[in-house]
This record gives sequence, C-alpha cells and structure tokens, in this order.
Amino acid sequence: FEAGISKNGQTREHALLAYTLGVKQLIVGVNKMDSTEPPYSEARFEEIKKEVSSYIKKIGYNPVAVPFVPISGWHGDNMLEASANLPWYKGWAVERKEGKADGKTLIDALDAILPPSRPTEKPLRLPLQDVYKIGGIGTVPVGRVETGVIKPGTVVTFAPCNLTTEVKSVEMHHEALEEAVPGDNVGFNVKNVSVKELRRGYVAGD
Repeated sequence: FEAGISKNGQTREHALLAYTLGVKQLIVGVNKMDSTEPPYSEARFEEIKKEVSSYIKKIGYNPVAVPFVPISGWHGDNMLEASANLPWYKGWAVERKEGKADGKTLIDALDAILPPSRPTEKPLRLPLQDVYKIGGIGTVPVGRVETGVIKPGTVVTFAPCNLTTEVKSVEMHHEALEEAVPGDNVGFNVKNVSVKELRRGYVAGD
C-alpha cells in the first residue's frame, strides 16, 4: 500500500487516470486483508481508507459516494459473501445525488454502480479508431458512437476534412444493425469515399 500511494505510486496513478478518462464512479477494494498485522486489522483498514479518501478528494471524487470494501481476493473474504473474518466491518454506505446505497461485499458495490446515460438524442459524434478497405464492400470506418445514433441512410460529414457521404450499412461483431447507439463499437460502410481520404482521429457527425 505504501508503495502504491507514494508520490509516483500506482494507486495514485490509476485514480488520477480514471478521473481524467471520465470515470465518474469509483469502488475502493482494500485487498490482502489477510496479510495485515494482525490479520484482518480494522485499524489498518481505517488508516488506508482515510489516506485514499483524502487523495481521491484532491483529484475530484467525492469520498462520500465511494464504497470502501475490505477484501481478500486470495481467500474470497467479502467478495461475494460477508466474511466472518471481518466481524468489525458493518458494511459500506454511499450518498450520491441519485440516492443512497449500501451493502457489505464487493459484488454489492458493483451491483450498486449506476449505468451511464446513453445520449442518443444529441447530434452524432463518432471518432474513428481505424479505416479499412474491405474487398467487395468498400471503405469501412470503425469507431465507437459517443453521442447520437448512426444507421443505414444517415448522411454523415467527417471532420476536419469536411467530406459528406451516405452510410450504406452498419455492423457490430459481424452483424448488421438497424441502428447503433452510444457505447457501440461499430464498422460502417460509406459510399464513394476512398480509404485514403479518411484517417484515425477524424470524427463522423450527422
């Protein structure tokens, strides 16, 4: 733990990365509780909880909305079922603007994560991760829908090259889709566009 929370430690790095990448909800699993001195030490858990709370607060998270769960992955303590080895642990409770939640185990905390809203009503924004030329089909840009929807017949404009074309088909995992929504990783076939005209990083909009 000391190494992870030190100035260049991984705990700090991962928490900062998560926040920077837009991860809104966090769970802190305090692992290896079987290896504390003495084993399953409440004092050690509280010490770690205090230090991590203070750090994630500096990054931008609200610790009141973050469950802290003492676990042992090796022995399975508090992963799926409440553990007799942690009699002092009364469970976690969080408060967030969508309401309160509480539980005892790591799986409870995972189940309490709120699904993100999928902004289908916003304009289409689809950043390209790659562009393929597929024999017999043509040019197929690939990327994840961030906002809006894309479907066959959609007229898309690629930025910054300002190229406009029609979507012929949309596929996800080799299956044709009637429409793709935010969160979907898709490939879509476009008319009369050469693979040379598009590149990774361009954004498709409607």
